[in-house]
Amino acid sequence: MENKLSFEEAISQLEHLVSKLEQGDVPLEEAISYFKEGMELSKLCDEKLKDVQEQMAVILGEDGELKPFTALGDEA
Repeated sequence: MENKLSFEEAISQLEHLVSKLEQGDVPLEEAISYFKEGMELSKLCDEKLKDVQEQMAVILGEDGELKPFTALGDEA
């Protein structure tokens, strides 16, 4: 799976695959292929969400409050 996909692109592709599978007229081998691709997309989305959660934790700090922003080397 190409990791260069944005979260939104990956979700869109995942929704498309789910739609195809929900129609129920997909041959078994193709359905398995769609399922595997969907699992890869799901994993990619999960990784991207975890990255954002980590970034938000750094921005907000442990107490959930916004931390003042300081530029690198800008120690007050």
